[in-house]
Amino acid sequence: MVGVRNVLIVANQTLAGEPLLNAVKERLEAGECHFHVVVPATPSQTDGAAQTPERAYALASQRLGRALADISKAGGEAAGEVGDPEPLEAVRLSLEREKPDEIIVSTLPLGRSRWLRRDLPTQLRNLTGLPVTHVVEQPRA
Repeated sequence: MVGVRNVLIVANQTLAGEPLLNAVKERLEAGECHFHVVVPATPSQTDGAAQTPERAYALASQRLGRALADISKAGGEAAGEVGDPEPLEAVRLSLEREKPDEIIVSTLPLGRSRWLRRDLPTQLRNLTGLPVTHVVEQPRA
């Protein structure tokens, strides 16, 4: 019998997206999973102005709450944290406590995603040696 799989999710602006929720549902269909959501408090550009660190943290906290509720509604167990604004550092710190079997990283599309310009999925693979699934959320019009 296969044990519970531990899945680390790394996302911020795309946490409420359908591609990420579909990835969660696929894992739940394959067997019992526990999800740990890391939301880097990365400031984004809004109306041409950068967010303050406080505002970025508040938005990340709100998104985390919604994501945990969505995962629960889909039938999964989840916990999470708002992490360091630097996504690789947020994951590194989380790995001190969490022992995932897999990582799912959700981003905006190339061209809009600072995380993809820095090739975060490859950086996560190199840091952890774990399988990394990358899902892309299309921006809403």
